[in-house]
Amino acid sequence: MAALGWLTPRRRSATARSVLAGEASAEAARKSSQDTQDVQDTSDATAQEPEFPVLGDDKAAAFFDLDNTVMQGAALFHFGRGLYKRKFFETRDLAKFAWQQAWFRLAGVEDPEHMQDARDSALSIVKGHRVAELQSIGEEIYDEYMAERIWPGTRALAQAHLDAGQKVWLVTAAPVEIATVIARRLGLTGALGTVAESVDGIYTGRLVGEPLHGPAKAEAVRALAAAEGLDLARCAAYSDSHNDIPMLSLVGHPYAINPDTKLRKHAREKDWRLRDYRTGRKAAKVGIPAAAGVGAVAGGTAAAIALHRRRR
Repeated sequence: MAALGWLTPRRRSATARSVLAGEASAEAARKSSQDTQDVQDTSDATAQEPEFPVLGDDKAAAFFDLDNTVMQGAALFHFGRGLYKRKFFETRDLAKFAWQQAWFRLAGVEDPEHMQDARDSALSIVKGHRVAELQSIGEEIYDEYMAERIWPGTRALAQAHLDAGQKVWLVTAAPVEIATVIARRLGLTGALGTVAESVDGIYTGRLVGEPLHGPAKAEAVRALAAAEGLDLARCAAYSDSHNDIPMLSLVGHPYAINPDTKLRKHAREKDWRLRDYRTGRKAAKVGIPAAAGVGAVAGGTAAAIALHRRRR
């Protein structure tokens, strides 16, 4: 870990948590990627393939944000719908988390007290449940709510990298278990996601580090690249959110996909490539605050949505 002595104690602690979250996510992703090679049919991919994937370049890979980049709306929301349907939580919990997420999105700031409250509340939902149980349910929920919400254009971009012999990873604040399900069902290499602590296969109600959001995503990509022997200058990254600028800035080929206002402006200033698969500018607002609140309950990692995207 790089020296952090110049930072204040609070900033030093936050940076250390980001590094820990990133390293934990990279380790989980590499472990799970062994089971994510069942490539899906991609006949619905309609976007033009990017020009730069170099055939056989084993030093290159691609990193895709999930929500509103690969999938319309928030994966946590869709996962939450499935868990609510299966009686994992009650209506009063839904209202509480909906309010918390609405506050984050409307305020546009990351207040530590609100984030801690949301984190503790949502983690309590899955505390005591088995990891295998959530993974199995995730498979069902993908078929019920997620499969039809994959952006064909973004999927085509991912397939272009796969066809070039490159690995493709999802990078998301969603729980690594559900992110891994999505990656496998799309035929991707694996997923970097928020890691919830478990002991003997049972969730403890705590996170490893912090949510995989913002700087933590960049740390995860950096850690994975080092472990995989990748050259980040030859890699690509795709996201819709300005919160992912740290991750996008790491690679030689950054893409803004369905970008929010801040990312669109930044991408134009930096001459990054843009792709927009929405039918109109208003389509950027896929998923309402209440919906994301359900996802917070679902994923069991309140920090993941507490630090989730405050866009538009």
